[in-house]
Amino acid sequence: MVQTIAISYIFSGFSYDIDNEVHARSDNVKNYLSKLERVLPISPNALLLVNLHSRKGQEFLTTAVHCLQTLGFNVIQEDTKHPQHLGDVIRQYQTQVDLVIVGGGDGTLNAAVDAIVDTQLPLGILPLGTANDLAKTLGIPNSLPEACKIIAAGQLQRIDLGCVNGKYFFNVASLGLSVNITQKLTREVKRRWGIFAYAAAAFQVVWKSRPFRAEIKTPTQSFHVKTVQIAVGNGRYYGGGMAVFHDARIDDQRLDLYSLEVNHWWQMIPLLPAIRHGRHIHWEGVRAIQGQEIEVYTRKPYPINTDGEITAYTPAVFRLIPRAIGVFVP
Repeated sequence: MVQTIAISYIFSGFSYDIDNEVHARSDNVKNYLSKLERVLPISPNALLLVNLHSRKGQEFLTTAVHCLQTLGFNVIQEDTKHPQHLGDVIRQYQTQVDLVIVGGGDGTLNAAVDAIVDTQLPLGILPLGTANDLAKTLGIPNSLPEACKIIAAGQLQRIDLGCVNGKYFFNVASLGLSVNITQKLTREVKRRWGIFAYAAAAFQVVWKSRPFRAEIKTPTQSFHVKTVQIAVGNGRYYGGGMAVFHDARIDDQRLDLYSLEVNHWWQMIPLLPAIRHGRHIHWEGVRAIQGQEIEVYTRKPYPINTDGEITAYTPAVFRLIPRAIGVFVP
């Protein structure tokens, strides 16, 4: 005859039933595993796309494959020396894989985002770039083994995307000063200086910046401005760790715009610490607007930088796409 023995500890008047605790934990584990299985099957097929030109891409490719295989993934690796071809590769494999894993920086992820939207494949991120602003927004560490474990854990979050003139973006789309900085950020500069390349490029161009005139429109308001930069954020971080708004989230279903309306470059110097933490929106000379659709018009076409790549020009219509894709997060 099997006798069930319930062991109870009494500590400070609190009765603790270990038998019940064991069953509760067992049920929690079963529920957790059941949740993961709905996201990823056993031995999932993963399309791994690593930008071999990213700062750490070539160096960590072998490590990434080994980590993922150890965690039970069937890894399908494709050469991505040309990020502009990422979308074609993802669409080619969309019926053969369970998820897409992109290794690179924000520019590489931006090159893949349109195909992720089209295929609705879950996205895993390996932060192998210079800034890795999207990874920072999502709380994904730069440690490659830890990033792989996050993907294997299978916790999927639906995130918003921004869209400007039909081009999706994760972090920020901007025009003005940031475009000039982007043009200074060559591959060689980023490889040499890493995250400090953004500060170095900014110091080279900020003193040459000149205000331009623009019209900013929302469904209910219109503003004529003289500005050195207009930035429209979907996530929180951009440009090597600067915050668009201090409380921005990538799933808050809003776009956050700021316009830097100063007349002289030296007026930006006191703003720099506040810009780092997203507190600049409260300063004089900074206009802040929130919404789900914003239009920007200029007298002549101005290039627009999306996640570190120039992909569009004014006139521009910025739209929020709520809960657009699923990303594996901690």
